[in-house]
Amino acid sequence: MSQVEVNGVELFYEAGGDGDPLVLVHGSWGDHESWTPVLHALALRFRVLVYDRRGHSQSERPPGSGSRFEDEEDLAALMETLGFAPAYVAGNSFGASTVLGLASRRPDLFRGIVVHEPPLMSVVADDSELRPLMAATDRKIDAVLGRLRAGEPLAGARQFVEEVALGPGGWDHLPERLRDAFVANAPTFLDEQADPGWADLDLGRLSGYPGPVLISKGTESPPWFATITDRLSKALPQAETHTFQGAGHIPHISHPGAYAERLTAFVDGIRRTA
Repeated sequence: MSQVEVNGVELFYEAGGDGDPLVLVHGSWGDHESWTPVLHALALRFRVLVYDRRGHSQSERPPGSGSRFEDEEDLAALMETLGFAPAYVAGNSFGASTVLGLASRRPDLFRGIVVHEPPLMSVVADDSELRPLMAATDRKIDAVLGRLRAGEPLAGARQFVEEVALGPGGWDHLPERLRDAFVANAPTFLDEQADPGWADLDLGRLSGYPGPVLISKGTESPPWFATITDRLSKALPQAETHTFQGAGHIPHISHPGAYAERLTAFVDGIRRTA
C-alpha cells in the first residue's frame, strides 16, 4: 500500500502479481477495492495496478471543481511514474470514460483497452428513441444531487444505486465495504457532475486510437449502454464487443469469474496476433 504524487495530487495505489502490466480504473463512488473480487485471478496472470482516483477514499481530495480531464492526466502520470506504460488498461463506468478519453490523446500508453459501460451520454444524445429514457435518468440524477447538496450522502448513494445504476435492491447486494466507500465518496460524485464535459467524448479523435479494444455491456443495464457500445465500436478500428449475460453495470463485482475470464481471453488474443 503506497502513496505517490502525480499531476499535483497524492494518489493511493497497490500493485502486485507477475506478468504483463494491467491497470484497473474504478468508476464513480467506489475505489480500488471494487476490483477485489477479480484481483486474485488477474494477479495470477498480470502485474496489476489498482488505485483510488482523485477525491476517492485514500487519495487526496483537492478543493474546488475538478474535471474528467484531470482524471485522465492522473492516469497517464501514474502509469509513467510507476513503470506501467504501456499497459493493458481496464475501466468501469466513469473509469471507462477516463480510459477512452486518455486513449484518444495518448495511444502510446496502451497495449490494449477493456471498458465496460462508459456513461458517455453525449455519444447517443441524437438518438430520439433513447431521449425520453435519458431525460428520466437525468431527473433521477438531479434528485440524487439534491440529496447530496442537502448533506444526505447515505440517502443519495442508495438512491443512485437503486434508481440509476443497479435497480431496486441493488444497494443491499453491494459488499458492505463498497457501500461505505459510496457514502464517503459522495462529495466527489457531486464534483464530477459539475464538470460540463463529464459525459463527452470526441469520436473522431478516438477513432485515431489504433490498438485493440474490448467494449462490454450487461444484459440487465439500461438500453442506452448498448447504443453507446455500438457507437464506440464503430468508431474504433480494432474494437470488439462482449455482453455479460445476467450482469449489469459492475460485472467485476456481480460476475467476477466471467469478467476475469473474458479480460484474460482478450489479452491472450492480442498476444497470439502480436
